[in-house]
Amino acid sequence: MKIGVAANPKKPDALRIAHRAIERIGDRAHVVVSDETPDLAPDRPHEPIEGLSPDVLVAIGGDGTFLYVLGRCDAPLLAINAGTFGVLAEVDGRETQRVDDAVDRLLEGRYFLEGRMKLAGQIGKEALPDVVNEFVVHSTPVGKMGLFEIAVDGKVTGKIRADGVIVATPTGSTAYSLSSLGPIVDPALDALLLTTIAPFRVEPRSVVVEPLHTIRLTSIEEDRRAIVIADGQSQYPLPDSTGVTIYRSPRRATLVRFGSRFFERLRGKRILPWSDEPGREGRYADLPSPP
Repeated sequence: MKIGVAANPKKPDALRIAHRAIERIGDRAHVVVSDETPDLAPDRPHEPIEGLSPDVLVAIGGDGTFLYVLGRCDAPLLAINAGTFGVLAEVDGRETQRVDDAVDRLLEGRYFLEGRMKLAGQIGKEALPDVVNEFVVHSTPVGKMGLFEIAVDGKVTGKIRADGVIVATPTGSTAYSLSSLGPIVDPALDALLLTTIAPFRVEPRSVVVEPLHTIRLTSIEEDRRAIVIADGQSQYPLPDSTGVTIYRSPRRATLVRFGSRFFERLRGKRILPWSDEPGREGRYADLPSPP
């Protein structure tokens, strides 16, 4: 079995966890390490993430790390959290026993694979990289609203004045879309989420549509520029009167799972709209009970 290891080089905890995981693997599998961490396991071969070609890629960091890796490697991803939220993570890296158990289960084949919808996009004829969370169309400079036209399957459905528009996957429903009052959507579903960022004179709402639709977003004010941001990783200028077309990608992200489920992973992260601690009633727990 060939296992790739990629850790966020800016997070000392991620490097520590990666070192432990590699030691735990030992000689039970062939390990290839990302060349972005040359000092990690110098006795193991190092390659660019795009060239690792592992059976499973172990990524250690936060959600940004996982998105970065998923954008560069199609291998099944085992995500170990060394960040803040780690919504995509399967393993809490702060608990060393869980890291050891995860490595053992991986080597013994005691896991299953979970597919996640990706989005594809293009500006004119230029293809954009697939995203796992979202495409964002945002006005520039920051602090000035833009006027955006929204078309579904080539037909204009309306215009919105806002800071920007998000087109997200169900996986991305707990990311930027959620901070803009979008809904939480089970990532087992395939769907497109349209969420506006700080809309003017409109109550913030999201629209969830079935995934076979094609969405086109266009900035239609000549004196306002816009950019397209892919998974918070890369930015692309959006020329005047040129829209970005977004649709379900034929490719999918693949995550390694040991049995945890969506709601279990969200517990304790203050994301769900109800209390997630036994004995706690949420933000209004201190109010008197009705007579």
